[in-house]
Amino acid sequence: MEVKRVVVTGLGALTPIGSTIPEFWEGLLNGVSGAGPITGFDTSKFKTKFACELKNFNPEDFLDKKEARKLDPFVQYALVATDEAVKDGNFDFSQVDTNRVGVIWGSGIGGFKTFQDEMKNFFLGDGTPRMNPFFIPKVIIDIVPGHISIKYGLRGPNFATVSACASSTNAMIDAYNYIRLNMCDIVISGGSEAIINEAGIGGFNAMHALSTRNDDPKTASRPFDKDRDGFVAGEGAGTIILEELEHAKKRGAKIYAELVGGGMSADANHITAPHPQGLGAKMVMTNALKDAGLTTADIDYINVHGTSTPLGDISETKAIVDLFGEDAYKLNISSTKSMTGHLLGAAGAIEAIASILAVKNDIVPPTINHFTDDPGFDPKLNFTFNVAQKRPIRAALSNTFGFGGHNASVIFKKYEE
Repeated sequence: MEVKRVVVTGLGALTPIGSTIPEFWEGLLNGVSGAGPITGFDTSKFKTKFACELKNFNPEDFLDKKEARKLDPFVQYALVATDEAVKDGNFDFSQVDTNRVGVIWGSGIGGFKTFQDEMKNFFLGDGTPRMNPFFIPKVIIDIVPGHISIKYGLRGPNFATVSACASSTNAMIDAYNYIRLNMCDIVISGGSEAIINEAGIGGFNAMHALSTRNDDPKTASRPFDKDRDGFVAGEGAGTIILEELEHAKKRGAKIYAELVGGGMSADANHITAPHPQGLGAKMVMTNALKDAGLTTADIDYINVHGTSTPLGDISETKAIVDLFGEDAYKLNISSTKSMTGHLLGAAGAIEAIASILAVKNDIVPPTINHFTDDPGFDPKLNFTFNVAQKRPIRAALSNTFGFGGHNASVIFKKYEE
């Protein structure tokens, strides 16, 4: 069977540092922090009182008011980001075979706010289950690809992937495989998450997963810094439209980059803690490189998972040094979560977009908020601290790791005929 080439032809982003692709990219290059005090609910009794919220987002600016009320925020975010990506890619779905256009979406938690609000109303009431008729359709994760397919009339493969923080990377890998195996011509892929609410912040606080640097929220996400104390919650969505190369060329599409490989693995270690030696992380990168037919010498940039947790950052860098050897010291490494916060199931999509734009523009976004070196990290590694760096980028690898030990990586390469 002939294996098809897969390229990126449309991007959309709704993030804490920018509500469009140009704004997001500008925010990354300028080292903008999206963190600040939480405005969506009263945090006076919470350990963590800040997050990376969307700025000035009003769903009614994009969606009909009546329709918006029927959608959980994570669905709203997905539709907004996808609208940008469709326009960015200049797609006219009336001119393609929509039976070969799929939608594969990722989210770690889905309609958390809707579930929280419905349960609150139930338990504060008299016990009568007066549920909103849209309760279930607002909560379930697979409703996002359903809404996208309905909006654009797309009849190809349509489903959701759930693997915690690796969800949208797994969605991209599935999309990639459907196209290269000639089962689809186009797949809309990505992820969205909306967990900055009482249940989300309270739950992650109970796990001691979040930073509690309430006196300085903007610098709280500190990947690889000695004083890192947990991740900062983020929200939003990222959409990546993948297309078979010849199909894209035939319609004169602009091409951002080529997706050349994807890898998956499991830590098989602990439900929340990474393997201390980074064995799962090493394996997932190994698998991605093998799938792409590349070596460690071919990679110039890694957008790391880098959540700013004490254990996670260490294990990931151990895996990089162990796998890449001397090539590790020729890399640029950065964690864009230092700016966006951790978007959980949407992280893979947002960070893949950062990687794609890095490859296209030959610029590595920085890891901001670095103040104190941690002796636990190899000092010869280039973490791209605080300032973006220009360099040729032939290929970039993007890592995402999720609770449960789920690991997924994708590799984007500069497009060549």
